[in-house]
Amino acid sequence: MNFEKFMKGGLAAVMAMSLAACSGSGNASSSTNTTTTTTTTTESGSTGTDTTASTAAAGGKFKLGGSGPLSGGAAVYGNAVKNAAQLAVDEINAKGGAVQFEFNMQDDEHDAEKAVNAYNALKDWGMQVSLCTVTSSPGAAVAPLYKEDSTFAITPSGSSLAVVFEDSDNMTGAYGNIFQMCFTDPNQGVASADYLSSHKDLGSKVAVIYKNDDNYSTGIYNKFVAEAAEKGLEVVYTGTFAGEDNDFNVQLTQAQSAGADILFLPIYYQPASTILKQANDMGYKVSVFGVDGMDGILSMEGFDTKLAEGVYLLTPFSADASDDLTKNFVANYQSKYGEVPNQFAADAYDAVYAIAQALEAAGMTSDKSNADICSALVGQFTSMTFNGLTGSDVTWNANGEVSKAPKAVVIQNGVYVGVEG
Repeated sequence: MNFEKFMKGGLAAVMAMSLAACSGSGNASSSTNTTTTTTTTTESGSTGTDTTASTAAAGGKFKLGGSGPLSGGAAVYGNAVKNAAQLAVDEINAKGGAVQFEFNMQDDEHDAEKAVNAYNALKDWGMQVSLCTVTSSPGAAVAPLYKEDSTFAITPSGSSLAVVFEDSDNMTGAYGNIFQMCFTDPNQGVASADYLSSHKDLGSKVAVIYKNDDNYSTGIYNKFVAEAAEKGLEVVYTGTFAGEDNDFNVQLTQAQSAGADILFLPIYYQPASTILKQANDMGYKVSVFGVDGMDGILSMEGFDTKLAEGVYLLTPFSADASDDLTKNFVANYQSKYGEVPNQFAADAYDAVYAIAQALEAAGMTSDKSNADICSALVGQFTSMTFNGLTGSDVTWNANGEVSKAPKAVVIQNGVYVGVEG
């Protein structure tokens, strides 16, 4: 799939955006760092629970903040990000290099207002660089605050364009200091349509069920249907829902009546789990294809994972990959947290290591102002190449969008299995 349809900015434009977004007086480094990260099992990092405001001293730890749903229905995402970020912080601190972190993750419960409260708590704590938010709506709510305060942020999994653009509909007014480690929603839609159009063995008639009051879901849906039309992929039914709707029998009945043999679900795993159960209860046998929001369904409390057997989704990370970096990460994560890491964990782990790489390459120290740190990191992220769990030769454009290749996985016997081609 081609996820590399991003605008390319020249160095002059990048530097101009760096200064506009970060209002810093320091010069952003343009060096390229291609070092591949490695893992250790030593843990020596801070727990990130100190909420007392302080000023970091030269040679001290950078204060790394972030928020996400650590409780509530989306807690699978938030805790995966928190756990993997802490693992990365512990490993980086244990190496004893120039870059050290103190980590503070706040609970925003996947709520925009609570995300603003979390941001203010992190600001009072002295946050210097951030993982932004785990989910998109909270990210869109705090993005203007990050720009106003000249603080660099990279979200592991907030994929909506509203996180990086002031006008997400027209993709204009990029904040310039907010980056994404995850794929953007439109590119997930395009890649999903491309994959299905080239894998007719999964089916030929598509039904879509999406959440019409959610930026994440609608953003993927709109690009999916446009790309499907271009690729000759037949969409025979579209159903929507909103809020906390949990009865999908009407949508599923209409999809079945339309002859759909593929069900595309650009939604989060909670409603997807209900759809899978209700489709099974009504005897509707259909191929199911999801996006990164589906990741987490296998660890959902009370969900029968047999209902997800054969479900496909696109993701930048497959826990069964055979490369050493993935094997070490999975082993260390399982040892510490007792479960297999999902894509959200992998993106968070990469985000922390990418920040560390950029800080080191820029020669930043923790006594610098947020504006200086921000300017340096923007310069690094728009010029460096990063190799991590979720991609090799990863780059970012001046808007903060990432360019990396996706992987298709299928659920077999209760685990994700990589799919070739």
